[in-house]
Amino acid sequence: MNGQKPASVPILRLGDVLVTGLLDELDDKSAMAFLDELTERIAADAATGVLIDISRLEIIDSFVARTLSELTTTARLLGARVIVAGMRPPVAITLVELGLRLDGVETALNAEQGMAALGWFRTTVSGEGPHRDDAP
Repeated sequence: MNGQKPASVPILRLGDVLVTGLLDELDDKSAMAFLDELTERIAADAATGVLIDISRLEIIDSFVARTLSELTTTARLLGARVIVAGMRPPVAITLVELGLRLDGVETALNAEQGMAALGWFRTTVSGEGPHRDDAP
């Protein structure tokens, strides 16, 4: 991890999917630590999917946007698909106003839709949480 301390963002593993979220605005150093830690986890856990929930972000700067774009490219090279979920309208407007395009970054309206896109589905049986649908 390039000698940096671990990012303060939790990364959970659900089968072959990593789930994380940006809880507040990241400074540049924290964003790089997050990128390094998540990249390491993708490789170490052989993750095939990553969900990044940004629903708590109220603003985004060009560096964090670029970091998300780089993460998506790196993850794809490592065999994982990244979905950014929960983008708020002010964040989307800021990205457009800054002229930033998140090429290759898949988005979903919320975390549940993002997980469904990665192959996880909510079950209606009480007591059961989301599971991976392994049926052919």
